[in-house]
Amino acid sequence: MRFLFENNVLDGDLRELTCDGAAIPLQPQVFDLLLYLVAQRARVVSKDDLISQIWSDRIVSDSALNSRINAARKALGDDGATQRLIKTIPRKGFRFVGDVREEAAPSLAPAGTPLAPARVVTDRPGIAVLAFENMSGDPAQEYFGDGISEDILTALSKQRWFMVIARNSSFTYKGRAVHIRQIAEELGVRYIVEGSVRKAENRVRITAQLNDATTGGHLWAERYDRELVDVFAVQDEITNAIVAAIEPQIHAAENFRTRRKPPASLDAWDLLMRALSHYWRVTQQDHAAAQALLERAISIDANYGQALSVLAASHMFGVHLGWAELATTAPIAEAAALAAVRCDHEDAWAHTALGSVCFSTRRLSDALSEFEQALALNPNFSLAQGYYALALSYAGRSRESYDAAQRAIRLSPRDPSLAIYYGIAGYARFTEHHYDEAITLAREAIRHRGDLTGAYRVLAVSAGMTGDCALAEMALGELRRTQPNISLHWIATQLPWANDADREHYLEGFRRAGLR
Repeated sequence: MRFLFENNVLDGDLRELTCDGAAIPLQPQVFDLLLYLVAQRARVVSKDDLISQIWSDRIVSDSALNSRINAARKALGDDGATQRLIKTIPRKGFRFVGDVREEAAPSLAPAGTPLAPARVVTDRPGIAVLAFENMSGDPAQEYFGDGISEDILTALSKQRWFMVIARNSSFTYKGRAVHIRQIAEELGVRYIVEGSVRKAENRVRITAQLNDATTGGHLWAERYDRELVDVFAVQDEITNAIVAAIEPQIHAAENFRTRRKPPASLDAWDLLMRALSHYWRVTQQDHAAAQALLERAISIDANYGQALSVLAASHMFGVHLGWAELATTAPIAEAAALAAVRCDHEDAWAHTALGSVCFSTRRLSDALSEFEQALALNPNFSLAQGYYALALSYAGRSRESYDAAQRAIRLSPRDPSLAIYYGIAGYARFTEHHYDEAITLAREAIRHRGDLTGAYRVLAVSAGMTGDCALAEMALGELRRTQPNISLHWIATQLPWANDADREHYLEGFRRAGLR
């Protein structure tokens, strides 16, 4: 069905808003909200209705809801003062008041042509979590599988990058033999999580897998065997492990999908996925490529919060690794991070990006606050945990830093940033004068990534302090390859220590390693 009003056409199947034939870029969530308001124009839509339909019953602040309403108005040439098309009904909700004509969307397929096996949306992907199957043969154990499924669904909803189907819809398939392509078609999703629970005496075996409904293939699968000493602790542990594993798998699958699309057909989500594939590679050339793709995405949708967040984080990553100048980069990154927070202040990525700006501009207390906010919004966000660990180390809280880095490693053992987390853990050990442990952790980081600047820094200073001249010389040589501008002056002026003693300790390690 298409909705026609004024000079606009709102097409739900194509997920497109046009004005006089020209496409109007909309963030996916804003499009969903506008489509819902137009479809429900015969009544006042309450805030609870919008939260249920657009946010899948997640907690949403008034400012986040109002920002989406304002974005929808702006796309239609409306505003909060005139309310020509979207009217606010005080203490009641919102109503679309424009004159609308409905018409069936034109079919491109001739009569009798089989329908595609699954409807695939053209922006951020949808994901459904099915009720885990009880394999115990005991109906009384049904609650455990349902609990795991609900916890995964709730945790995935905090990612904000995906549209997560509400429990009331995904659990309707419980106990039914339905092909995942049919489920995907009916729910409008690209990815489906399913699994099983087998409980016997005091042990439980949980299997989980992530399926790509467009291909019917498995993207990821894992089995977890646990002792049931504490049921809720086991449930939390397995939920966290599953959710942390799913996110990078979807990002990888989405990047692979966008690679098969012609460059001219890429939308903002496609550009973001391509940018992320460069972002995780942690090289100067890849981050430059990521920033170019992100700027293209933002040119399509100026309020694309995720693209703004990654752009800010990418710029500040370059500052920390010596690829970019702080004075010129920080204002650009801070503007992007603040815009991301304004777009959705409950997005953990946005607060992580802003925290990275505060970190490099020596506002360590603000940085820690932003990272803590990100982790409160999404406790499974390993990147925020890693950044938090780094900020703690520079704030002089080494023990807490090491623990936070270890949490990041446990959260996502297959994470693209795993090497970085090992490097941060190594630096925390260096600050506590545990040089041998620091060397071990730095080597583990390098084993995962042979070009990681931060790991070579930790290896060089730790080897310098232990007097291992050969190791220090090798580490310093590799560091100069990955960061040619490294110098004692750069270290003393560019890295944001809270304590002069920690800075001097780091500089002494480099002096003993042979850096001038």
